[in-house]
Amino acid sequence: MSEDRTGASDPATAAAVPADRNPTVVALTARAVLVVAVSLSLFQLYTAGLTAMTALVQRSVHLGAILCLTFLLKPPFKGARKDKVTVWLLLDLALIAASIYCVAYLDWNLLEIFERQGDWIPSDVVVGVLGVCLVLEACRRVIGNIMAGICVTFLLYAYFGPYMPEMIIHKGYSIERIATTLWLTTEGVFGIPVGVAATFVFVFVLFGAFLEETGGGNFFIDLAYALTGRFSGGPAKSAVVASGFMGSVSGSAVGNVVATGSFTIPMMKRLGYPAHVAGAVEAAASTGGQLMPPIMGAGAFLMAEFTNTSYLKIIQIATIPAVLYYLTVLMFVHFEAQKRGLHGLPRDRLPRAGKVLRENLHFLIPVAILVGALLSHVSPMKAGFLAVVSTWGASMLRAKSRMSLRQLIGALEKGAKNAVMVSVACAAAGIIVGMVTLTGLGLQFSGLVLDLSFGIKVLAILLIGAASLVLGMGLPVTASYIVLVILAGPALEQMGVPVLVAHMIVFWYSQDANVTPPVSLASFAGAGVAGANPMRTAFTSWKLAKGLYIIPIVMAYRPLLLNGPTWEVVLTVVATAAGLVAFAACLERYLLGAATWAETALLLGAAAGLFWPAAWANAVGFVLLAAVVVSQRARRSKTTAPAQEVGT
Repeated sequence: MSEDRTGASDPATAAAVPADRNPTVVALTARAVLVVAVSLSLFQLYTAGLTAMTALVQRSVHLGAILCLTFLLKPPFKGARKDKVTVWLLLDLALIAASIYCVAYLDWNLLEIFERQGDWIPSDVVVGVLGVCLVLEACRRVIGNIMAGICVTFLLYAYFGPYMPEMIIHKGYSIERIATTLWLTTEGVFGIPVGVAATFVFVFVLFGAFLEETGGGNFFIDLAYALTGRFSGGPAKSAVVASGFMGSVSGSAVGNVVATGSFTIPMMKRLGYPAHVAGAVEAAASTGGQLMPPIMGAGAFLMAEFTNTSYLKIIQIATIPAVLYYLTVLMFVHFEAQKRGLHGLPRDRLPRAGKVLRENLHFLIPVAILVGALLSHVSPMKAGFLAVVSTWGASMLRAKSRMSLRQLIGALEKGAKNAVMVSVACAAAGIIVGMVTLTGLGLQFSGLVLDLSFGIKVLAILLIGAASLVLGMGLPVTASYIVLVILAGPALEQMGVPVLVAHMIVFWYSQDANVTPPVSLASFAGAGVAGANPMRTAFTSWKLAKGLYIIPIVMAYRPLLLNGPTWEVVLTVVATAAGLVAFAACLERYLLGAATWAETALLLGAAAGLFWPAAWANAVGFVLLAAVVVSQRARRSKTTAPAQEVGT
């Protein structure tokens, strides 16, 4: 009803709504989405906090609901009408029915399937083929043709193994073996990626939806403005801090850009930042949200499973690198503000930190409960459940944040919708993982990386970085991490990189597609909010996010992840932090003031020395950085002295 009234009053909206749409079809579709999404969220909360289920059953129910949501929400192609009875609507209904059947077949016949492993009957094969096709179609709609094409390529590789080049040849597998492995076991679609998406990731996505619905997200943004808004380039620094706060509880770079950028980008533009710089700052800062504990990107939960490491340990080793990344972004923002003479906002235009905390202190309760649960070695899934429930409970403490029944249902629906992308990506990645495991391609690919890098770690890391950039053009970061770590992770381990460090390096590089042209989703989202040129924004965010490329190399050579003697870890952190400052100053040609070409060269040498894994090189780096500081202080004193004399 409200849509019709809006359309009548707004000609643009009225023109956008087809006149021949069927309101009954639209209403039934919306109702179906609501029922499926809310049911899925409640199911996930039930299995996360109240009772455990067989892995295959829990994952299959999760994926079945995700497939239904995909076919309800996503049209088969641009322009396909789903607002009236068309062939495309009927096709989607058939796909939904097929999804329900494939999941029901698996759950109803679970014991028989376990008993006849390897001795499959025709209906097993049919369901396996149909289930894999459904995942591929969902992948095509949600992620795009590139990811779906990669999955098909791996399927063809598994089938046509004997006809492959000698470097990657294998014996080949039948359609029966491929389909049943992928759909009727936990070695394919229902493997670790979907397992993580159906447990840890979903509850934290739901946690983010609850925070957003109750106003907790605005609390983090206001607190960031209160803390940093008065400094040089205040809104930009607020954007970095706010994105770190939000990213630590959302884990989605693009979602972070849209959520915090709607507040921070207009403020940066009003202060004097060009639109493309404002969008780039938000994109670079939001990308760091997937690296910042306590809630990182979905890949962090996968890392915990792949390496058989507690998520608490992942948080501990990820904190220092994440802080260093944000230090890099802050330095770029600071130097840019100093160069442009951009000052902070006056105090009367900023929220008061005390007032913000007094009015919103209850939003810290779920965060404290979450961190406390993780520190108490509660499973991440149970910790996420406690965070969601405590967010709802905390919202009831204040009238302005109290959730009505409509808001509660809305949060449950939003959480399920937000989980569609990552769950479909994990299901599609399960196809790739299954085929890599079945064919042994991972060992062959690792051997290729070793050969091309000549056994030199830095070359291998750069190759992985290049591969992640290529994969990131068509894959979400989670899928990119899964593919890379399965294919290239073993190569780093063979070079002596500890398994957890190898996974962390790959995890960091899998984020680069968010900010690296030509496909940089977070940058494009920032450009959209800022009204800026997308490619110009992308190249600027690429510069701001340079820590994303440098810090993983430091990880490979130095104990940045708390895996060495305390004194060496402290030296590494201090040297790396100083190196990042020098590197940012070099690129901006600004430290305490504008840098000459000679000072720029010294800054570059300082950065190289501070990053180099040797104490003598670090000492040289500190000396060179100090020399630039002394030089600029001396030049500043000379320029201010005459002004002081005139004043006297």
